[in-house]
Amino acid sequence: MKPIATLMSPIESVNLADMKKVDARRERSDFVAVPACAVIAESMMAWSLAKYFIQKFGGDSLEEMRDNYNSYNRKLFSRIKNNFKR
Repeated sequence: MKPIATLMSPIESVNLADMKKVDARRERSDFVAVPACAVIAESMMAWSLAKYFIQKFGGDSLEEMRDNYNSYNRKLFSRIKNNFKR
């Protein structure tokens, strides 16, 4: 992701209060890239988790993947339960 460009020379705009033509102010806007970066990072994390979820529990259909996931959870909870009994 690259930073948002800084507006070095004013561009024409419209004041929405009175609908008159105005020049936009000169501003540095590269600091506002952080929220956009967070959205991109969240999307990439979701993509990566989905990829590894499919790799671990995948099958020929979503139903098979759900069954594999539920079976894994049952086995995992059974192991945890047995370890606490010892």
